[in-house]
Amino acid sequence: MLTIENIVLDFNGTIAADGVMKEGVRQRILRLADQYRIYVITSDTQGTAARELEGLPVTLKIFSDSNAGECKRKIVEELGGGSCACIGNGNNDKLMFQAAALSIAVLEAEGLYAPILSSADLLVKSSEDALDLLLGTKRLISGLRG
Repeated sequence: MLTIENIVLDFNGTIAADGVMKEGVRQRILRLADQYRIYVITSDTQGTAARELEGLPVTLKIFSDSNAGECKRKIVEELGGGSCACIGNGNNDKLMFQAAALSIAVLEAEGLYAPILSSADLLVKSSEDALDLLLGTKRLISGLRG
């Protein structure tokens, strides 16, 4: 039984490509915000996260790129990893995946760090698909069914 209260999203490579967020992601975040607290965590390589997330009901956390994986893990643990769903694609997402109740890896335009799959519960082809799993929990149940 999963009880998700927080959704933690990586920014670059996951919900944004080249620092620009996809419109489909924006719409889904607005819908999810009625049910969940949403966090976007990033080292903000492109310097666009604040602008791209403006007006959305999310908490943005920016940290140093030099220790990104550890920073992400710490944020998830502080939120209570057992109530977190994490979505990411990169090497620096592996530790947060291990700390979360649910981890969804996405294969987007910027690629997927293949070893992260050993820490992921599910793999989807896009960030929209990942967010749709949280909007329509029957899809999620189908993917996790034993």
